[in-house]
This record gives sequence, C-alpha cells and structure tokens, in this order.
Amino acid sequence: MSLRVISGIAKGRKLKLVPGDSTRPIMDRAKEALFSILGQGVVNAAFLDLFAGTGSVGIEALSRGAAHVLFIENDRKAIQTVYDNLKHTGLEDNATVRMQDAFELFKRPPDMPYDYIFVAPPQYHHLWRRTLEMLDTHPAWVHDGVTVIVQIDPHESEPITLQHLVEYDRRRYGKTLLLFYEAVAAEGE
Repeated sequence: MSLRVISGIAKGRKLKLVPGDSTRPIMDRAKEALFSILGQGVVNAAFLDLFAGTGSVGIEALSRGAAHVLFIENDRKAIQTVYDNLKHTGLEDNATVRMQDAFELFKRPPDMPYDYIFVAPPQYHHLWRRTLEMLDTHPAWVHDGVTVIVQIDPHESEPITLQHLVEYDRRRYGKTLLLFYEAVAAEGE
C-alpha cells in the first residue's frame, strides 16, 4: 500500500505509513472523493485532523490551500510519521502537531474556530461515536459553519442522536464510509 498527496502544491509526493498496524489510512479513492466534495471550501480553511495517523488528510488539506491544520494523535510512531510527512511535503509551516488524546482536547475551548474537523479513529471501538458525542456536548467546537467528517468502516455505522450536529450526507467507497455533519442550533436556543 502506498499513500500520496493527490492534488495541490505537494501533488504526487509519497507519504510514509505508520509502522505496524495501529492506523488505517484513507485510501486515495476515498480521499480524492472527500476533497472533491469539500471543493474550494478548503482554501484558507482551518482544519482539525483528529486521530491523524499518517497525517494524510490534513496534509492533503494543506496541499490544497488550507490556512492551518492541527494534527492530534496519541501514538508516538504516528506522531513521528506526521512530522516526517510534513517535512517531506514542505508543508510544516502551516501545521501544528500535538501528541494528545483527542478527548482531552475537547475539555478546553478551541484555540481557533475550525472550518473542518476530520475524525478517523481506530476501528470497532465506538470511538467515532464517542468523539461526536463529546463534540456535541462542547458546542464551542461546533460553531455555525463547521463541517465534521467521520471516516468509519460501513459495519460500524449505527444511529446516533445529537443536539448540535446533524448528519447531512454519507458516502461509501468500498470499505470506507464518510459521514458529514453540520452544526445546528439545539431546540430552545
């Protein structure tokens, strides 16, 4: 398996994989479709890449003109891989990489309003659901205009009830399901 930057200023650059099997990088077909859906909205956007793994999605966003990407990962090998991939692509100037638990991040207000939050946790641990529930109970993270994208295996999909986020689209690419959420005002607000 190989990963690459699909478009933008780092187009064609190959990305390192995280050693071992602790991550599941997004396949090029799904990543290309994701960024086709997001379109020009990525340009000058603030992007949060949770459970960053290789950093492939955040790096793609930077390559396509995102103003800033915050990569959050708690695996030491993955953090080193993100740093290596940023350096290899020359995109480190607009990136912040933090070794941190994603759930700890939400306990404080965001350092900036993020336009996109990409959630791709390890499979089959219900972490995607827990992440959405955590975001939903911390509305400072899900301001009007934010798009939350969740990458899961289709078998992980299950109904979820949220107050501040609503699913507005879903797309399946083989064994990858992308769920798209937007912020909504809770009843009574």
